[in-house]
Amino acid sequence: MIKFKTITPVFWVSISLILVFLLWGAFFPANVEYILGIIDGFISNTFGWFYMLVTTGFILVALFLIFGPYGKIKLGKPDDKPEYSYFTWFAFLFTAGMGVGLVFYGVTEPVTHYYSPPSAEPETLAAAEQSMQYTLFHWGFHPWSVYAVLALALAYFKFRHRSPALISSAFAPLIGDRTKGGLGIAIDTLAVFATVFGIATSLGLGATQITAGLNFTFEGIPNNFTTNFIVILIITALFMLSATTGINKGIRYLSWTNVILAIGLMVFVFILGSSTQMIEAFTTTLGNYIQNLPSMTLGTNAFEGDREFLNAWTLFYWAWWIGWSPFVGTFIARVSRGRTIREFVIGVTAVPVVFSAIWFSIFGVAGLEMDASQGGMIHQLMNELGNEVALFAFLESMPMASIVIGIAVLLISCFFITSADSGTFVLSMLTTGGKLNPNMGIKVVWGIILAAIATVLLWSGGLNALQMAMLITAFPFAVLMIFMCYSLLKALKSEHKILTLEARQRRYDPEFREKQKKEIRKMKEGFEKTLPDVDEENKNEF
Repeated sequence: MIKFKTITPVFWVSISLILVFLLWGAFFPANVEYILGIIDGFISNTFGWFYMLVTTGFILVALFLIFGPYGKIKLGKPDDKPEYSYFTWFAFLFTAGMGVGLVFYGVTEPVTHYYSPPSAEPETLAAAEQSMQYTLFHWGFHPWSVYAVLALALAYFKFRHRSPALISSAFAPLIGDRTKGGLGIAIDTLAVFATVFGIATSLGLGATQITAGLNFTFEGIPNNFTTNFIVILIITALFMLSATTGINKGIRYLSWTNVILAIGLMVFVFILGSSTQMIEAFTTTLGNYIQNLPSMTLGTNAFEGDREFLNAWTLFYWAWWIGWSPFVGTFIARVSRGRTIREFVIGVTAVPVVFSAIWFSIFGVAGLEMDASQGGMIHQLMNELGNEVALFAFLESMPMASIVIGIAVLLISCFFITSADSGTFVLSMLTTGGKLNPNMGIKVVWGIILAAIATVLLWSGGLNALQMAMLITAFPFAVLMIFMCYSLLKALKSEHKILTLEARQRRYDPEFREKQKKEIRKMKEGFEKTLPDVDEENKNEF
Protein backbone atom coordinates (compact mmCIF):
# COMPACT_ATOMS: atom_id res chain seq x y z
CA MET A 1 0.00 0.00 0.00
CA ILE A 2 1.00 3.63 -0.50
CA LYS A 3 2.10 5.41 2.68
CA PHE A 4 0.43 8.76 2.09
CA LYS A 5 2.41 10.50 4.82
CA THR A 6 5.59 9.97 2.78
CA ILE A 7 4.14 11.52 -0.39
CA THR A 8 5.14 15.12 -1.10
CA PRO A 9 3.25 17.84 -3.03
CA VAL A 10 5.52 17.04 -6.00
CA PHE A 11 3.62 13.76 -6.42
CA TRP A 12 0.17 15.35 -6.53
CA VAL A 13 1.20 18.21 -8.81
CA SER A 14 2.97 15.82 -11.20
CA ILE A 15 0.11 13.31 -11.23
CA SER A 16 -2.44 16.03 -11.97
CA LEU A 17 -0.51 17.48 -14.90
CA ILE A 18 0.31 14.04 -16.33
CA LEU A 19 -3.35 13.00 -16.05
CA VAL A 20 -4.35 16.05 -18.11
CA PHE A 21 -1.79 15.06 -20.74
CA LEU A 22 -2.97 11.44 -20.77
CA LEU A 23 -6.61 12.46 -21.30
CA TRP A 24 -5.57 14.87 -24.04
CA GLY A 25 -3.57 12.18 -25.83
CA ALA A 26 -6.25 9.51 -25.39
CA PHE A 27 -9.15 11.57 -26.79
CA PHE A 28 -7.37 13.91 -29.21
CA PRO A 29 -4.33 12.00 -30.49
CA ALA A 30 -4.05 13.93 -33.77
CA ASN A 31 -4.14 17.23 -31.90
CA VAL A 32 -1.33 16.04 -29.59
CA GLU A 33 0.94 15.26 -32.51
CA TYR A 34 0.09 18.55 -34.23
CA ILE A 35 0.71 20.77 -31.19
CA LEU A 36 3.86 18.92 -30.15
CA GLY A 37 5.15 19.21 -33.72
CA ILE A 38 4.74 22.99 -33.73
CA ILE A 39 6.51 23.44 -30.39
CA ASP A 40 9.22 20.94 -31.28
CA GLY A 41 9.93 22.64 -34.61
CA PHE A 42 10.14 26.06 -32.95
CA ILE A 43 12.62 24.87 -30.31
CA SER A 44 14.76 22.98 -32.83
CA ASN A 45 14.98 25.86 -35.31
CA THR A 46 15.22 28.72 -32.81
CA PHE A 47 17.18 27.28 -29.90
CA GLY A 48 19.33 24.60 -31.52
CA TRP A 49 22.40 26.72 -30.72
CA PHE A 50 21.42 26.58 -27.04
CA TYR A 51 21.52 22.78 -26.95
CA MET A 52 24.91 22.80 -28.68
CA LEU A 53 26.40 25.30 -26.23
CA VAL A 54 24.92 23.83 -23.07
CA THR A 55 26.07 20.26 -23.78
CA THR A 56 29.54 21.62 -24.62
CA GLY A 57 29.50 23.42 -21.29
CA PHE A 58 28.76 20.17 -19.45
CA ILE A 59 31.81 18.55 -21.09
CA LEU A 60 33.98 21.45 -19.91
CA VAL A 61 32.59 21.16 -16.37
CA ALA A 62 33.28 17.40 -16.36
CA LEU A 63 36.88 18.00 -17.52
CA PHE A 64 37.37 20.62 -14.80
CA LEU A 65 36.08 18.21 -12.16
CA ILE A 66 38.56 15.55 -13.33
CA PHE A 67 41.64 17.75 -13.57
CA GLY A 68 40.69 20.53 -11.12
CA PRO A 69 41.37 20.84 -7.40
CA TYR A 70 38.20 19.10 -6.20
CA GLY A 71 38.97 15.60 -7.52
CA LYS A 72 39.91 14.09 -4.15
CA ILE A 73 36.70 15.12 -2.39
CA LYS A 74 34.69 12.00 -1.58
CA LEU A 75 30.98 11.54 -2.27
CA GLY A 76 30.35 10.65 1.34
CA LYS A 77 32.17 10.89 4.63
CA PRO A 78 35.98 10.41 4.63
CA ASP A 79 35.72 6.78 5.78
CA ASP A 80 32.87 5.76 3.43
CA LYS A 81 33.66 2.90 1.06
CA PRO A 82 32.02 2.30 -2.34
CA GLU A 83 28.74 0.44 -1.92
CA TYR A 84 29.19 -1.60 -5.12
CA SER A 85 32.08 -3.25 -6.93
CA TYR A 86 33.37 -1.77 -10.19
CA PHE A 87 31.66 -4.48 -12.26
CA THR A 88 28.26 -3.91 -10.62
CA TRP A 89 28.70 -0.13 -10.76
CA PHE A 90 29.53 -0.17 -14.48
CA ALA A 91 26.64 -2.58 -15.08
CA PHE A 92 24.31 -0.06 -13.43
CA LEU A 93 25.73 2.76 -15.59
CA PHE A 94 25.41 0.75 -18.80
CA THR A 95 21.89 -0.48 -18.05
CA ALA A 96 20.41 2.79 -16.83
CA GLY A 97 22.34 5.08 -19.18
CA MET A 98 21.58 3.87 -22.68
CA GLY A 99 21.40 0.09 -22.97
CA VAL A 100 18.11 0.00 -24.89
CA GLY A 101 19.36 2.73 -27.22
CA LEU A 102 22.61 0.93 -28.05
CA VAL A 103 20.71 -2.18 -29.08
CA PHE A 104 18.11 -0.18 -31.05
CA TYR A 105 20.61 2.02 -32.91
CA GLY A 106 23.61 -0.33 -33.14
CA VAL A 107 22.88 -1.19 -36.78
CA THR A 108 20.21 1.41 -37.55
CA GLU A 109 22.20 4.60 -37.11
CA PRO A 110 25.38 3.71 -39.08
CA VAL A 111 23.29 2.36 -41.98
CA THR A 112 21.02 5.43 -41.98
CA HIS A 113 23.96 7.86 -41.96
CA TYR A 114 25.63 5.89 -44.76
CA TYR A 115 22.69 6.65 -47.05
CA SER A 116 22.09 10.17 -45.66
CA PRO A 117 25.39 11.47 -44.26
CA PRO A 118 25.68 15.03 -42.88
CA SER A 119 28.01 16.25 -45.64
CA ALA A 120 29.73 13.38 -47.52
CA GLU A 121 28.54 11.87 -50.78
CA PRO A 122 25.97 9.14 -49.93
CA GLU A 123 26.89 5.46 -50.33
CA THR A 124 30.66 6.08 -50.55
CA LEU A 125 33.61 5.15 -48.36
CA ALA A 126 33.61 8.72 -47.08
CA ALA A 127 29.94 8.30 -46.12
CA ALA A 128 30.73 5.06 -44.27
CA GLU A 129 33.55 6.76 -42.35
CA GLN A 130 31.38 9.76 -41.53
CA SER A 131 28.47 7.57 -40.47
CA MET A 132 30.64 5.84 -37.86
CA GLN A 133 32.12 9.15 -36.70
CA TYR A 134 28.77 10.84 -36.15
CA THR A 135 27.24 7.78 -34.52
CA LEU A 136 29.97 7.79 -31.89
CA PHE A 137 29.60 11.58 -31.59
CA HIS A 138 25.94 11.13 -30.63
CA TRP A 139 26.74 8.42 -28.08
CA GLY A 140 30.08 9.71 -26.77
CA PHE A 141 31.20 12.30 -24.23
CA HIS A 142 28.19 14.60 -24.56
CA PRO A 143 25.52 12.35 -23.03
CA TRP A 144 27.78 10.98 -20.32
CA SER A 145 28.99 14.45 -19.34
CA VAL A 146 25.35 15.50 -18.92
CA TYR A 147 24.74 12.47 -16.70
CA ALA A 148 27.98 12.95 -14.76
CA VAL A 149 27.34 16.58 -13.85
CA LEU A 150 23.79 16.04 -12.61
CA ALA A 151 24.60 12.77 -10.83
CA LEU A 152 27.62 14.32 -9.12
CA ALA A 153 25.57 17.24 -7.80
CA LEU A 154 22.98 14.88 -6.32
CA ALA A 155 25.53 12.45 -4.86
CA TYR A 156 27.63 15.28 -3.38
CA PHE A 157 24.76 16.91 -1.48
CA LYS A 158 23.12 13.60 -0.55
CA PHE A 159 26.04 11.54 0.67
CA ARG A 160 28.46 14.21 1.84
CA HIS A 161 26.01 16.64 3.39
CA ARG A 162 23.04 14.37 4.17
CA SER A 163 20.49 16.34 2.16
CA PRO A 164 17.35 14.78 0.64
CA ALA A 165 17.96 12.95 -2.65
CA LEU A 166 16.07 15.56 -4.66
CA ILE A 167 17.03 17.68 -7.66
CA SER A 168 16.00 20.78 -5.70
CA SER A 169 18.55 20.02 -2.96
CA ALA A 170 21.38 20.85 -5.36
CA PHE A 171 20.09 24.43 -5.61
CA ALA A 172 20.37 25.23 -1.88
CA PRO A 173 23.66 27.19 -2.24
CA LEU A 174 21.79 29.52 -4.66
CA ILE A 175 18.24 29.82 -3.31
CA GLY A 176 18.55 28.64 0.32
CA ASP A 177 15.33 27.64 2.11
CA ARG A 178 13.26 28.28 -1.01
CA THR A 179 14.14 24.71 -2.04
CA LYS A 180 11.53 23.65 0.53
CA GLY A 181 8.82 25.93 -0.88
CA GLY A 182 7.06 26.48 -4.17
CA LEU A 183 10.28 26.97 -6.12
CA GLY A 184 11.65 23.64 -4.92
CA ILE A 185 8.37 21.90 -5.79
CA ALA A 186 8.50 23.43 -9.29
CA ILE A 187 12.10 22.23 -9.81
CA ASP A 188 11.31 18.67 -8.68
CA THR A 189 8.07 18.58 -10.71
CA LEU A 190 9.97 19.57 -13.85
CA ALA A 191 12.49 16.81 -13.06
CA VAL A 192 9.61 14.33 -12.77
CA PHE A 193 8.23 15.43 -16.14
CA ALA A 194 11.60 15.15 -17.84
CA THR A 195 12.06 11.72 -16.28
CA VAL A 196 8.61 10.48 -17.30
CA PHE A 197 8.95 11.46 -20.96
CA GLY A 198 12.59 10.36 -21.14
CA ILE A 199 11.74 6.90 -19.84
CA ALA A 200 8.56 6.73 -21.93
CA THR A 201 10.66 7.32 -25.05
CA SER A 202 12.94 4.47 -24.06
CA LEU A 203 9.97 2.21 -23.36
CA GLY A 204 8.49 3.12 -26.72
CA LEU A 205 11.74 2.22 -28.46
CA GLY A 206 11.92 -1.07 -26.58
CA ALA A 207 8.29 -2.01 -27.26
CA THR A 208 8.48 -1.25 -30.97
CA GLN A 209 11.74 -3.18 -31.36
CA ILE A 210 10.46 -6.23 -29.45
CA THR A 211 7.30 -6.19 -31.58
CA ALA A 212 9.37 -5.87 -34.75
CA GLY A 213 11.56 -8.79 -33.66
CA LEU A 214 8.58 -11.00 -32.96
CA ASN A 215 6.95 -10.03 -36.26
CA PHE A 216 10.17 -10.61 -38.17
CA THR A 217 10.75 -14.03 -36.57
CA PHE A 218 7.25 -15.47 -36.21
CA GLU A 219 4.58 -15.40 -38.89
CA GLY A 220 1.17 -14.34 -37.66
CA ILE A 221 2.37 -11.77 -35.11
CA PRO A 222 1.47 -8.36 -36.57
CA ASN A 223 3.68 -5.32 -36.13
CA ASN A 224 1.02 -2.84 -35.01
CA PHE A 225 -0.20 -0.81 -32.05
CA THR A 226 -2.11 -3.73 -30.53
CA THR A 227 1.02 -5.89 -30.34
CA ASN A 228 2.97 -2.93 -28.93
CA PHE A 229 0.30 -2.50 -26.27
CA ILE A 230 0.43 -6.18 -25.29
CA VAL A 231 4.24 -6.03 -25.08
CA ILE A 232 4.03 -2.96 -22.83
CA LEU A 233 1.52 -4.72 -20.55
CA ILE A 234 3.69 -7.83 -20.21
CA ILE A 235 6.88 -5.87 -19.60
CA THR A 236 5.09 -3.63 -17.08
CA ALA A 237 4.03 -6.69 -15.09
CA LEU A 238 7.60 -8.02 -15.18
CA PHE A 239 9.30 -4.82 -14.07
CA MET A 240 6.78 -4.37 -11.26
CA LEU A 241 7.68 -7.87 -10.12
CA SER A 242 11.35 -6.88 -10.26
CA ALA A 243 10.61 -3.68 -8.34
CA THR A 244 9.37 -5.69 -5.35
CA THR A 245 12.89 -7.07 -4.80
CA GLY A 246 14.63 -3.68 -4.47
CA ILE A 247 17.78 -2.28 -6.00
CA ASN A 248 20.20 -4.81 -4.50
CA LYS A 249 18.43 -7.80 -6.01
CA GLY A 250 16.15 -7.12 -8.97
CA ILE A 251 17.97 -4.23 -10.64
CA ARG A 252 21.42 -5.58 -9.76
CA TYR A 253 20.79 -9.08 -11.15
CA LEU A 254 19.08 -7.71 -14.25
CA SER A 255 22.02 -5.35 -14.83
CA TRP A 256 24.47 -8.25 -14.64
CA THR A 257 22.29 -10.22 -17.07
CA ASN A 258 22.14 -7.28 -19.48
CA VAL A 259 25.92 -6.81 -19.54
CA ILE A 260 26.63 -10.52 -20.00
CA LEU A 261 24.06 -10.90 -22.82
CA ALA A 262 25.24 -7.69 -24.54
CA ILE A 263 28.91 -8.68 -24.42
CA GLY A 264 28.04 -12.22 -25.56
CA LEU A 265 26.07 -10.91 -28.56
CA MET A 266 28.85 -8.46 -29.40
CA VAL A 267 31.55 -11.16 -29.25
CA PHE A 268 29.41 -13.45 -31.44
CA VAL A 269 29.10 -10.77 -34.15
CA PHE A 270 32.79 -9.88 -33.82
CA ILE A 271 33.98 -13.48 -34.30
CA LEU A 272 31.74 -14.15 -37.31
CA GLY A 273 32.27 -10.74 -38.91
CA SER A 274 35.27 -8.92 -40.38
CA SER A 275 37.17 -8.79 -37.09
CA THR A 276 40.21 -6.95 -38.45
CA GLN A 277 38.01 -4.36 -40.15
CA MET A 278 36.10 -3.85 -36.92
CA ILE A 279 39.29 -3.24 -34.92
CA GLU A 280 40.56 -0.80 -37.54
CA ALA A 281 37.16 0.91 -37.60
CA PHE A 282 37.35 1.29 -33.82
CA THR A 283 40.72 3.06 -33.86
CA THR A 284 39.90 5.15 -36.95
CA THR A 285 36.49 6.21 -35.65
CA LEU A 286 37.87 7.06 -32.22
CA GLY A 287 40.64 9.13 -33.82
CA ASN A 288 38.25 10.96 -36.15
CA TYR A 289 35.87 11.58 -33.28
CA ILE A 290 38.53 13.13 -31.04
CA GLN A 291 40.06 15.13 -33.89
CA ASN A 292 36.74 16.58 -35.11
CA LEU A 293 35.02 16.89 -31.73
CA PRO A 294 35.19 20.73 -31.55
CA SER A 295 33.75 21.31 -35.05
CA MET A 296 31.02 18.67 -34.62
CA THR A 297 30.20 19.99 -31.15
CA LEU A 298 29.69 23.61 -32.17
CA GLY A 299 28.51 23.18 -35.77
CA THR A 300 24.96 24.45 -36.41
CA ASN A 301 25.10 24.60 -40.23
CA ALA A 302 24.74 28.40 -40.02
CA PHE A 303 26.20 28.96 -43.50
CA GLU A 304 24.87 25.86 -45.23
CA GLY A 305 21.21 26.29 -44.44
CA ASP A 306 20.47 22.55 -44.36
CA ARG A 307 19.36 21.65 -40.82
CA GLU A 308 17.63 18.32 -41.52
CA PHE A 309 20.43 16.14 -40.16
CA LEU A 310 21.09 18.50 -37.26
CA ASN A 311 17.45 18.63 -36.13
CA ALA A 312 16.62 14.97 -36.78
CA TRP A 313 19.71 13.54 -35.13
CA THR A 314 22.08 15.75 -33.15
CA LEU A 315 19.54 18.07 -31.52
CA PHE A 316 17.20 15.14 -30.86
CA TYR A 317 19.99 13.29 -29.10
CA TRP A 318 21.08 16.29 -27.03
CA ALA A 319 17.47 16.78 -25.89
CA TRP A 320 17.15 13.04 -25.22
CA TRP A 321 20.21 12.99 -22.97
CA ILE A 322 19.07 16.08 -21.07
CA GLY A 323 15.57 14.64 -20.79
CA TRP A 324 17.01 11.39 -19.47
CA SER A 325 19.45 13.08 -17.07
CA PRO A 326 17.10 13.41 -14.05
CA PHE A 327 16.37 9.68 -14.23
CA VAL A 328 19.85 8.42 -15.09
CA GLY A 329 21.62 11.03 -12.96
CA THR A 330 19.52 10.28 -9.88
CA PHE A 331 20.02 6.53 -10.32
CA ILE A 332 23.79 6.88 -10.88
CA ALA A 333 24.02 9.11 -7.80
CA ARG A 334 22.13 6.51 -5.75
CA VAL A 335 24.71 3.78 -6.53
CA SER A 336 27.89 5.91 -6.32
CA ARG A 337 28.33 6.59 -2.62
CA GLY A 338 31.94 6.41 -1.39
CA ARG A 339 33.74 7.29 -4.64
CA THR A 340 35.89 10.38 -5.10
CA ILE A 341 34.82 13.08 -7.55
CA ARG A 342 37.69 12.28 -9.92
CA GLU A 343 37.00 8.54 -9.82
CA PHE A 344 33.29 9.16 -10.30
CA VAL A 345 33.56 11.49 -13.31
CA ILE A 346 36.17 9.34 -15.07
CA GLY A 347 34.08 6.22 -14.47
CA VAL A 348 30.86 7.81 -15.71
CA THR A 349 32.37 9.38 -18.84
CA ALA A 350 35.40 7.43 -20.09
CA VAL A 351 34.34 3.80 -19.60
CA PRO A 352 30.88 4.04 -21.26
CA VAL A 353 32.33 6.03 -24.18
CA VAL A 354 34.95 3.35 -24.88
CA PHE A 355 32.29 0.63 -24.66
CA SER A 356 30.02 2.57 -27.04
CA ALA A 357 32.90 2.96 -29.51
CA ILE A 358 33.51 -0.80 -29.44
CA TRP A 359 29.79 -1.59 -29.76
CA PHE A 360 29.20 0.63 -32.79
CA SER A 361 32.46 -0.42 -34.44
CA ILE A 362 31.31 -4.04 -34.35
CA PHE A 363 27.61 -3.68 -35.15
CA GLY A 364 28.09 -0.68 -37.46
CA VAL A 365 30.75 -2.34 -39.61
CA ALA A 366 28.90 -5.67 -39.65
CA GLY A 367 25.61 -3.93 -40.54
CA LEU A 368 27.15 -1.89 -43.36
CA GLU A 369 28.88 -4.96 -44.82
CA MET A 370 25.72 -7.04 -44.60
CA ASP A 371 23.68 -4.29 -46.24
CA ALA A 372 26.22 -3.93 -49.06
CA SER A 373 26.39 -7.69 -49.67
CA GLN A 374 22.59 -7.87 -49.99
CA GLY A 375 22.23 -4.90 -52.33
CA GLY A 376 20.93 -2.48 -49.71
CA MET A 377 18.35 -4.89 -48.30
CA ILE A 378 18.65 -3.71 -44.66
CA HIS A 379 18.15 -0.08 -45.65
CA GLN A 380 15.21 -1.01 -47.86
CA LEU A 381 13.54 -2.93 -45.02
CA MET A 382 14.10 0.02 -42.69
CA ASN A 383 12.31 2.29 -45.17
CA GLU A 384 9.44 -0.15 -45.60
CA LEU A 385 8.98 -1.52 -42.07
CA GLY A 386 10.70 1.01 -39.80
CA ASN A 387 14.10 1.44 -38.15
CA GLU A 388 13.27 -1.10 -35.47
CA VAL A 389 13.68 -4.02 -37.91
CA ALA A 390 17.32 -3.20 -38.76
CA LEU A 391 18.86 -5.35 -36.02
CA PHE A 392 16.71 -8.37 -36.86
CA ALA A 393 17.21 -8.05 -40.61
CA PHE A 394 20.93 -8.09 -39.85
CA LEU A 395 20.80 -11.03 -37.43
CA GLU A 396 18.60 -13.08 -39.78
CA SER A 397 21.61 -13.56 -42.07
CA MET A 398 23.83 -14.81 -39.22
CA PRO A 399 24.35 -18.50 -38.35
CA MET A 400 21.81 -19.88 -35.84
CA ALA A 401 19.61 -16.91 -36.71
CA SER A 402 16.55 -17.99 -34.69
CA ILE A 403 18.60 -18.51 -31.52
CA VAL A 404 20.52 -15.27 -31.93
CA ILE A 405 17.33 -13.27 -32.61
CA GLY A 406 15.77 -14.90 -29.53
CA ILE A 407 18.78 -13.75 -27.46
CA ALA A 408 18.47 -10.25 -28.93
CA VAL A 409 14.76 -10.07 -27.99
CA LEU A 410 15.66 -11.30 -24.49
CA LEU A 411 18.38 -8.65 -24.21
CA ILE A 412 16.02 -5.87 -25.31
CA SER A 413 13.38 -7.15 -22.86
CA CYS A 414 15.89 -7.19 -19.99
CA PHE A 415 16.98 -3.64 -20.82
CA PHE A 416 13.34 -2.64 -21.08
CA ILE A 417 12.53 -4.14 -17.67
CA THR A 418 15.63 -2.69 -15.99
CA SER A 419 15.07 0.82 -17.37
CA ALA A 420 11.44 0.81 -16.28
CA ASP A 421 12.35 -0.64 -12.87
CA SER A 422 15.06 1.99 -12.37
CA GLY A 423 12.69 4.68 -13.61
CA THR A 424 9.94 3.83 -11.13
CA PHE A 425 12.58 3.76 -8.39
CA VAL A 426 13.82 7.27 -9.29
CA LEU A 427 10.32 8.73 -9.73
CA SER A 428 9.37 7.30 -6.35
CA MET A 429 12.43 8.93 -4.77
CA LEU A 430 11.61 12.32 -6.33
CA THR A 431 8.01 12.25 -5.11
CA THR A 432 8.58 10.97 -1.55
CA GLY A 433 11.03 13.58 -0.33
CA GLY A 434 14.14 11.79 -1.59
CA LYS A 435 13.76 8.45 0.19
CA LEU A 436 16.54 6.06 -0.86
CA ASN A 437 14.21 3.07 -0.44
CA PRO A 438 10.72 4.25 -1.44
CA ASN A 439 7.51 2.42 -0.65
CA MET A 440 6.41 -0.37 -3.01
CA GLY A 441 2.97 1.16 -3.51
CA ILE A 442 4.36 4.36 -4.98
CA LYS A 443 6.56 2.31 -7.36
CA VAL A 444 3.47 0.49 -8.64
CA VAL A 445 1.67 3.78 -9.27
CA TRP A 446 4.59 5.16 -11.28
CA GLY A 447 4.95 1.89 -13.17
CA ILE A 448 1.33 2.12 -14.32
CA ILE A 449 1.76 5.79 -15.26
CA LEU A 450 4.89 5.09 -17.32
CA ALA A 451 3.11 2.31 -19.20
CA ALA A 452 0.12 4.59 -19.81
CA ILE A 453 2.29 7.47 -21.07
CA ALA A 454 4.19 5.20 -23.47
CA THR A 455 0.92 3.69 -24.74
CA VAL A 456 -0.85 7.02 -25.25
CA LEU A 457 2.09 8.58 -27.06
CA LEU A 458 2.46 5.55 -29.33
CA TRP A 459 -1.28 5.77 -29.98
CA SER A 460 -1.20 9.50 -30.76
CA GLY A 461 1.84 9.58 -33.00
CA GLY A 462 4.18 6.65 -32.59
CA LEU A 463 7.79 7.30 -31.69
CA ASN A 464 7.61 10.79 -33.20
CA ALA A 465 5.22 11.92 -30.46
CA LEU A 466 7.43 10.36 -27.78
CA GLN A 467 10.52 12.07 -29.14
CA MET A 468 8.85 15.47 -29.50
CA ALA A 469 7.43 15.41 -25.97
CA MET A 470 10.87 14.59 -24.61
CA LEU A 471 12.62 17.36 -26.57
CA ILE A 472 10.10 19.95 -25.37
CA THR A 473 10.41 18.91 -21.72
CA ALA A 474 14.20 18.84 -21.90
CA PHE A 475 14.49 22.50 -22.90
CA PRO A 476 13.54 24.13 -19.57
CA PHE A 477 15.40 21.43 -17.66
CA ALA A 478 18.60 22.31 -19.56
CA VAL A 479 18.28 25.83 -18.17
CA LEU A 480 17.93 24.41 -14.67
CA MET A 481 21.06 22.31 -15.16
CA ILE A 482 23.12 25.42 -15.90
CA PHE A 483 22.22 26.85 -12.50
CA MET A 484 22.80 23.44 -10.91
CA CYS A 485 26.38 23.41 -12.22
CA TYR A 486 26.99 26.87 -10.80
CA SER A 487 25.51 25.82 -7.44
CA LEU A 488 27.68 22.70 -7.31
CA LEU A 489 30.89 24.56 -8.19
CA LYS A 490 30.09 27.25 -5.63
CA ALA A 491 29.66 24.65 -2.87
CA LEU A 492 32.81 22.76 -3.91
CA LYS A 493 34.86 25.96 -3.91
CA SER A 494 33.74 26.83 -0.37
CA GLU A 495 34.34 23.34 0.99
CA HIS A 496 37.70 22.97 -0.74
CA LYS A 497 38.91 26.18 0.91
CA ILE A 498 37.84 24.85 4.31
CA LEU A 499 39.54 21.49 3.72
CA THR A 500 42.74 23.24 2.60
CA LEU A 501 42.85 25.41 5.74
CA GLU A 502 42.17 22.37 7.93
CA ALA A 503 45.06 20.50 6.30
CA ARG A 504 47.40 23.45 6.83
CA GLN A 505 46.25 23.89 10.41
CA ARG A 506 47.42 20.41 11.32
CA ARG A 507 50.99 21.31 10.31
CA TYR A 508 51.51 24.51 12.33
CA ASP A 509 52.07 25.55 15.97
CA PRO A 510 49.31 25.47 18.62
CA GLU A 511 48.76 29.25 18.68
CA PHE A 512 48.33 29.41 14.92
CA ARG A 513 46.06 26.38 14.99
CA GLU A 514 43.84 27.97 17.63
CA LYS A 515 43.52 31.13 15.54
CA GLN A 516 42.74 29.08 12.46
CA LYS A 517 40.16 26.98 14.32
CA LYS A 518 38.11 30.11 14.98
CA GLU A 519 38.37 31.21 11.36
CA ILE A 520 37.48 27.75 10.08
CA ARG A 521 34.53 27.58 12.49
CA LYS A 522 33.15 30.81 11.08
CA MET A 523 33.69 29.59 7.52
CA LYS A 524 31.95 26.30 8.28
CA GLU A 525 28.99 28.08 9.83
CA GLY A 526 28.68 30.28 6.74
CA PHE A 527 29.07 27.30 4.38
CA GLU A 528 26.54 25.16 6.24
CA LYS A 529 23.96 27.92 5.96
CA THR A 530 24.13 27.58 2.18
CA LEU A 531 23.56 23.80 2.23
CA PRO A 532 20.21 22.01 2.14
CA ASP A 533 18.87 20.89 5.51
CA VAL A 534 19.91 17.47 6.78
CA ASP A 535 17.36 14.84 5.80
CA GLU A 536 16.44 13.87 9.38
CA GLU A 537 13.55 11.63 8.33
CA ASN A 538 15.69 9.41 6.10
CA LYS A 539 19.10 9.67 7.77
CA ASN A 540 18.79 6.09 9.06
CA GLU A 541 19.13 4.98 5.42
CA PHE A 542 22.86 5.82 5.46
